[in-house]
Order: sequence, then C-alpha cells, then structure tokens
Amino acid sequence: MDDLKVYLSKRQTLFNDHVTQQVESATSSDTLKQAMAYSITVGGKRLRPILLLASYEAFGGKVDSALQVAAALEMIHTYSLIHDDLPAMDNDDFRRGEPTNHKVYGEATAILAGDGLLTYSFELIANDSGLTNEQKVYVIRELSNASGPNGMVAGQLLDMEAENKESTLEELEQIHSLKTGKLLQFAVKIGAYLGGADEEQLRQMKKFGYYLGLIFQVQDDILDVTGDEARIGKPVGSDETNFKSTYPKLLGLDGAKRQKDHYHQLAINALETAGVEGSTLRELTDYLGNRDY
Repeated sequence: MDDLKVYLSKRQTLFNDHVTQQVESATSSDTLKQAMAYSITVGGKRLRPILLLASYEAFGGKVDSALQVAAALEMIHTYSLIHDDLPAMDNDDFRRGEPTNHKVYGEATAILAGDGLLTYSFELIANDSGLTNEQKVYVIRELSNASGPNGMVAGQLLDMEAENKESTLEELEQIHSLKTGKLLQFAVKIGAYLGGADEEQLRQMKKFGYYLGLIFQVQDDILDVTGDEARIGKPVGSDETNFKSTYPKLLGLDGAKRQKDHYHQLAINALETAGVEGSTLRELTDYLGNRDY
C-alpha cells in the first residue's frame, strides 16, 4: 500500500500541474477562469484521470502522452459536481471540504463554470497533437456517450427520480452504472485503447470499469453512514437527508459490504481476462473498495 500511496501522490502532482495549466488558457474572462479553476483545483482524489493513466501504462503507454485526455475527463467530472451541488439538485454547501462553487461565485456563474469545463474538455481532445484524427474522433465519441444522455446525465436523472422510493438492486445498479460507472468505464477503456489494447481486451476493460464503478458507489454509500465528515469533506448522512436510494438502505450495512465483495471479484476476473491483473489497476481496485474518504 505504501508503494500505491507514492504512485498516487506522484500521479496527482503530475496531473494537477497539467490540468491547472489547461484551465489557465481556457478563457480570457477572469471571473469565468477563476470559477472554473476553483472547482478543478480545490483537490479531490483525481480517481478518473489516474485510472486512465494507470490503464494506459498497463498496456505499455508513457504517462505524459495521455495527460490531455485525462484533463478533459476530469473537466467533465468537475462540471458534473458543480451542477450536482446546485440548489436545484443536491443543494450542497460543501465539496471536498470547501464551500461549493455556487456558494462562492453565485448560482449563475457556477452554472457557466460547469458549462465552460464541459465544452472546453472536447476542445482539449480536438487540439491534442499526440492523437491521430481517428483517435480524436473515437475518444470524443466515447466521452460524449459516457457523459451525456446515455451515460452520466441519464444516471443523474434516474438518481433524482429514485428519491423517496424503494429501489431494487437492479435499479440501483442501473443508476450507478450510468451516474458513476460510465466515466470510470471511459477512463479504463480509453487508457487501454490509447495503449494499443485489442478488441477483446477493450471489452474486458469496459467490464472492469463497470464493476469498479459499482464498487466505488457502494463504498461511497457505506461512508455516508460510517465515514468521518472531516475525511470525506461533506456531511455524513446527506444521502438519508436527501432521501437517496443507497446500498445500505436496501441491503443493510453488512449486505452492502457483501455486495461490494461480489463486485470486487467480478472486476478482478475482468482484469485477469484482459491480461493486466499484475498492473497498478489491481491495487487501485483494492484501494477504492476500502478507502475511508
């Protein structure tokens, strides 16, 4: 685990430097730039870009070559958090231990900051000199699908519609495979694609990303019950307050943990079939299923 902590720290530093530079050149509007930079530089685990980089490395890629796509992915993720926190959605005051974007810049500017990050992400990919035109089209198509009305956005709507309802396990899996899992699937699949994976390996990496997304969400739900507010950076119990459908609510705390273990085994099976079970991705899977923030 110490080696993984060093790996994560190095990748976070490398990525943070890169994504900060990209936001600096995104717009000539100082207010918009500040609002965009506020949310993307305030911290976070950088899970999605690190997974993309780790997947790329697992298939033989050199990490610097995938930084631009990783930055685009994190911009999409950050835009979704800004909008998720708005009063019309989750109405959260804190994110990553700091006031949410709309609490600092107002709702209108927060919405525009999210819009700016969303649209600029695709410009970053289109301008990536390290990608062929074919790769640019493939990556943009996959990212659009993962983040749009067939992916994350659909999952967010299903999540809202599930409030005040008793969801089944299948319904929970559908919500979270879209809301959380789609961007994680994109991360590991595109990392593998850019690293030269074949079609069967890409299929297995997509499957791995699916189960990794469910692992992440179950642990997120567990932490909302048992976590340390100072560690997770937001109020514990917010899911219950917002009447969210969660794994512990459906299965109980012990049942949620057993379900997480089931997803974990399926994720590892996919890694093994793809031939990269000895990579950092295996350690990241274990880490994400046992994280405390």
